Amino acid sequence: MLQRRLLDVSERLTKVRAELKVNEEQLLFLEEEADDARMRSLVSETPLASREERDARRHADTLARHRDELQRSITVLEQERDALLDRMSAELADR
Repeated sequence: MLQRRLLDVSERLTKVRAELKVNEEQLLFLEEEADDARMRSLVSETPLASREERDARRHADTLARHRDELQRSITVLEQERDALLDRMSAELADR
């Protein structure tokens, strides 16, 4: 049973890490877009440019929050994995 749980946690950890990698690539792109929109807004000083800047920043901030959630998930999964490994180790030592 512990082995099955450990495999499940390992698979979830692999998936979340892959999702985090994609998220970080997307975030980098959106951060650049938000910076470009900010520069355009400063130069043009139009309401439309200001709105585009806010929208770009909002999208980047949303993705950054998702990245933070993924990082927290990874931390929780790593802790769960470590606890399961400790339990398995203790069981083996008791034999």
